[in-house]
Amino acid sequence: MITTLDKIKPGNGGIIKNVGGQGALRRRLLDMGLTPKTNIKVTKIAPMGDPMELFLRGYVLTIRLEDAAKIKMIVEEESE
Repeated sequence: MITTLDKIKPGNGGIIKNVGGQGALRRRLLDMGLTPKTNIKVTKIAPMGDPMELFLRGYVLTIRLEDAAKIKMIVEEESE
C-alpha cells in the first residue's frame, strides 16, 4: 500500500518510494538520509501531534509532519 509518511502510526514502518518537495527542502530531506529504498520505522509522535520520531539507518530522526507529508512510502506492515 502506498501512503505518505505522516499517515503512518507509531510501531509501523515502510520503505521510501520517493521524496517530494522542491529546492532546499528536498535537499535537506535527502541529506538527512531520507532517500528512496530506505527502510523507516515510526517510533513516536509528539503529544501535540507534531513532530514525529523515526528510526532509520541505525539512528533516530525527528521531522515535522508537514515535511513527512512530502515523502511517499510503501507500507510493509500494519500492526494494531
